[in-house]
Amino acid sequence: MTQQLFTSNLVAHTFRLNPGQDLKRELLKYAQNQGLRASAIVSSVGSLETCLLRMASAAQNKSFPGPLEIVSLTGTLSSEGVHMHISVSDDEGRVWGGHLLDGCTIHTTAEIVLVELVELEFKREMDATTGYKELQIFSRK
Repeated sequence: MTQQLFTSNLVAHTFRLNPGQDLKRELLKYAQNQGLRASAIVSSVGSLETCLLRMASAAQNKSFPGPLEIVSLTGTLSSEGVHMHISVSDDEGRVWGGHLLDGCTIHTTAEIVLVELVELEFKREMDATTGYKELQIFSRK
């Protein structure tokens, strides 16, 4: 289903996460503390001590020991939940990617830039087709 909702009211949020913090948990906590109703990751650079991913159609999650560079991080966030994918690389340049899970701890830093879509609201509702809570987009006007 395609849905077009337009917003002209954007707010940038920038912050840094520190060693030992959990990337996914801290992003959700930030969204909750700021009362974000619809936001997206614009940029993220940094490193992880360990990375836990859910791979596409895999029965079990995979853990990757670090240090690992964050190559990309993308996703949607609201105070009610997040859905993010990450790619990380090791010291030989091998890259892995998948669904970001709790348990990905910051090695040295994670510099985060989010854009808040002030006129929208993201909700997650169970989708019988996928079996997951999927993104629903609403206008706040």
